[in-house]
Amino acid sequence: MDYKKIITIEPDKRGGKPCIRGMRITVYDVLEYLASGMTEDEIIRDFPDLTKEDIRASLAFAADRERQLTKVSF
Repeated sequence: MDYKKIITIEPDKRGGKPCIRGMRITVYDVLEYLASGMTEDEIIRDFPDLTKEDIRASLAFAADRERQLTKVSF
């Protein structure tokens, strides 16, 4: 998945944290909802501006960031 079209980083928005499509919802927020046990449908019901693609982009972004951190530590 090409998350780069969905995940945005703007220095003046949410302190430069990665956000979904320029909104104020961060990747961290989405990951936290998933980690707490919320389903994609529950997240979208609570945040109707989000899509399943946004949620998957958040996961792809987090996986890519983890992959990059792993490369640096070895």
